[in-house]
Amino acid sequence: MVEGGTGGGPRRRGQGELEAQVLTALGGAPGPVNVAWVQERLGTGLAYTTVITILTRLHAKGLVTRERSGRSFVWTPVTDEAGLAALRMRRVLDAETDRGAVLASFVTTLSESDERLLRDLLAQAGDEPED
Repeated sequence: MVEGGTGGGPRRRGQGELEAQVLTALGGAPGPVNVAWVQERLGTGLAYTTVITILTRLHAKGLVTRERSGRSFVWTPVTDEAGLAALRMRRVLDAETDRGAVLASFVTTLSESDERLLRDLLAQAGDEPED
């Protein structure tokens, strides 16, 4: 039986869903936290080793930092949920050969308000002095 089907089995998570949940938990942390803290906040019955695996993957992607604390690590997010979404968008764009076509297609699907927002953000970025 396929997970997430109509058979009543556990729903299969979407790609990156657990990573987003872990980043959300870390975003609400009072500072660097250990795996048990993250596991408790997720409240999904995930195994401790699964949470470590997710944190290690996020670390490899540069989305969290870790510091030694005794015999284990404490973890801190480098970005928030918006930053994670932006990173995903950038990776999709980087994987395409015709960036112009992808961007043009994306822009043509924006609502008027999103298009205005994008224009405003681009104008603000253009006003910032370069280093």
